[in-house]
Amino acid sequence: MEDKVENSSDQREMGSQEIPRRQEGGLITIPFIIANEAFEKIASYGLVSNMILYLIKNYHMSVAKGTSVIFIWTAATSFMPLLGAFLSDSYLGRFLTIGFGSITSLLGIVLLWLTAMVPESKPPPCIPSSLTCRSPTAAQLTHLFSSLALISIGAGGVRPCSIAFGADQLERRDNSKHQGILESFFGWYYASSFLAVLIALTGIVYLQDHIGWKVGFGVPAVLMFVATIVFFIASPLYLKKKPKKSLFTGLAQVIVVSYRNRNLSFPSTNSREHYHHNGDSKIVVPSDKLRFLNKACIIRNPEQDIGPDGLAVDPWRLCTIEQVEELKALIKVLPVWSTGIMLSITASQSSFMLLQASSMDRHISQRFQIPAASFATFGLIIMVIWVILYDRVILPLASKIKGKPVQLSVKLRMGIGLFLSWMAMVVSAIIESIRRGKAIQEGYLNNASAVLDMSAMWLVPQYCLLGLAEAFTAIGQTEFFYTELPKSLSSIAASLFGLGMAVANLLSTVVVSTVNDLTSRGGKESWVSSNINKGHYNYYYWVLAVMSFINLLYFLLCSWAYGPCGEQVTKVRDTGNDSKKEEALPNLVGIRLKEDEK
Repeated sequence: MEDKVENSSDQREMGSQEIPRRQEGGLITIPFIIANEAFEKIASYGLVSNMILYLIKNYHMSVAKGTSVIFIWTAATSFMPLLGAFLSDSYLGRFLTIGFGSITSLLGIVLLWLTAMVPESKPPPCIPSSLTCRSPTAAQLTHLFSSLALISIGAGGVRPCSIAFGADQLERRDNSKHQGILESFFGWYYASSFLAVLIALTGIVYLQDHIGWKVGFGVPAVLMFVATIVFFIASPLYLKKKPKKSLFTGLAQVIVVSYRNRNLSFPSTNSREHYHHNGDSKIVVPSDKLRFLNKACIIRNPEQDIGPDGLAVDPWRLCTIEQVEELKALIKVLPVWSTGIMLSITASQSSFMLLQASSMDRHISQRFQIPAASFATFGLIIMVIWVILYDRVILPLASKIKGKPVQLSVKLRMGIGLFLSWMAMVVSAIIESIRRGKAIQEGYLNNASAVLDMSAMWLVPQYCLLGLAEAFTAIGQTEFFYTELPKSLSSIAASLFGLGMAVANLLSTVVVSTVNDLTSRGGKESWVSSNINKGHYNYYYWVLAVMSFINLLYFLLCSWAYGPCGEQVTKVRDTGNDSKKEEALPNLVGIRLKEDEK
């Protein structure tokens, strides 16, 4: 009897062991992650496209002030992914960071939707008879700015972590098809990103223009609610990695330690015993460039500075040679990185171009007209078309003609992009001069809301030139960062372009405010007047054209000073480099995506 009991218990134990525990992660989680960020992009990009019109009509802001608000908001949205990446890598982990970002973004969009739903949350409409408009109160502005801030914080949580979190789910050491699955994931991810931005610039904008702000803001709120729910529903399925030490911390340690050791003398001989390095490192002596940073890795007392495991006892008092060389590489690319800021400034002038399109005939048939904010899709479409043609048609054809692989160098592509951005501003200034002359000719000088007998398709060339400029420079810069920086800095390389956009939006605010202040002195009409027909937007574009030309010369100087680039790898097989090449496409449309080291 006892034997039977033992046998039955053994059988139960064996049976329980035969029930496999479901492995976390895998393809089943990917639709939830992709849907979350796609809905977040539709919601956020759908809001920013028409925001200048909402601020002017409902908050009675001037064009200069409204544009400055949007520039600051966009800069915050571009900068927050850096903070999100740091928190994710160092403290929260990717799951919690995405979840926090989704909830925060939802709260921000709901608050913004309430400004359209609750009349007391914004100033009353202007009185047509007296031409007076009441300014928003401090409470109303606090409500508005709080909603925009929450949206930016939410984007900082979702955008830098989603692609890396998705890649985490597909990690299978025993899966021989891992490479193909990962490539398929990147393809679907970027396709959904492009589709989301396209829907935002067309569908959401159309609702705002033709149905109103209540529905135009309500739909993004519903989509963001769905995105949040979809992400958390799959929580038990996700593979959730613990956070690790952030690269930002390692770079900060080099700066702190080199400053602490600023009075320390260099060793008499450049010997490996004097410098701290990882055990398996191929670099045993730091380079002579930026030599003052080498003091961060000088070993003063081996017994006190280095532990039994070969690591520094206090990383804030002794760094490795690898950390020092990583910071040097980052500093070296910064001048070339700074040349892309001007391109982002010219690409961020969508608010002024939207006002131009609003004053022109946008009909493509008697019953349908293109929403003013949807003209940005022309630049987006030309970007994608050029990327496909360049990679699939132009390069293969040129290689076939020359009989050997052909590729434009990274710095040449960046230079072409900066030249095209200068041309875009020149064309913008010329087209605006024609548009303004037409407005004066038709007697609309004092009527900013009048629609001219001039097709808005005249604006398409400047959008296309800006799109091509971003296609050349954005991809070129992204590839430049990845090939010139060490592989350990791949996540920082992915963040540099977004950081440039953040700086560009802040500088755009300074440019607009300066032009507005200087040109409105003495009671004169500002060049960026709220009345687009009275203002001189063409002069403003000429200012940007001059700045773009100076930046092009500055790029040539930085390119010469940098010297030759490292070997450019066009066809790569390892997972990390494939992801880096794919990183370029979403950056073109302003989507700031962070990719971790594979």
